[in-house]
Amino acid sequence: MLTTVILVLAGLAAGALNAVAGGGTFLAFPALVWAGVPPIMANATATFAAMPGYVSSAWAYRTEIETGGRPTLWRIILTSVIGGLAGAFLLLVTPEAVFSGVVPWLLLIATGAFAAGPAFIRFMARSGRSVSEASALALVFAVSVYGGYFNGGLGIMLLAVFGIIGMTNLHRMNGLKNLISAVLSLVSVVAYSLAGLIDWSALIVLGLSCAIGGYAGAAVARRIDNTAVLRAFIVGVGLVMAVIFFLR
Repeated sequence: MLTTVILVLAGLAAGALNAVAGGGTFLAFPALVWAGVPPIMANATATFAAMPGYVSSAWAYRTEIETGGRPTLWRIILTSVIGGLAGAFLLLVTPEAVFSGVVPWLLLIATGAFAAGPAFIRFMARSGRSVSEASALALVFAVSVYGGYFNGGLGIMLLAVFGIIGMTNLHRMNGLKNLISAVLSLVSVVAYSLAGLIDWSALIVLGLSCAIGGYAGAAVARRIDNTAVLRAFIVGVGLVMAVIFFLR
């Protein structure tokens, strides 16, 4: 019973955090390890469990996602699928320790990029320059490879990329982040499932909780009109995650 309660609470909090900023894996993963799931399997199961929360959050943001912009939504999704497949393949053939050493630096860079996003966009506007669509998709592809390999910090990185390529509506960025995270999770878990890395009993409890938490978190985030507060919270989450990984 205690294990179930811990997984439910971790799932609710992880789903809500993923909806707003990302980083829910850092709640779901240790909860699974505490429940006795082996670390590598816990990583795969946490990625799968996050997917319902991403889907429910993206649905809550559906109006903002449909506002258009470049690159087009379908090009972003297709690029994400290809990158996610590449990342999932890397997970199956590369020692986890190799990539784990790079993760905290990637989180730190992504958080810094997101924090500097508004200033970067203003600079690009004043100089009359903009990120080309090919460059934008290349950035999406790079982050998608990371997301296919390891879900932790994916939301922060996606928000950073969206800011760099010129998106300014934070609610639309959050919606797209959740949609792309759902796509990447789906692609990854297919590979994880085929490799037998999913703990199905823990997944059911954690996944349902993530879905509920994700929808609730998105509903709360959409009511925050002060985007500076939301941006500061996201940066804070990114910094905390980077510190946690440096200390691991």
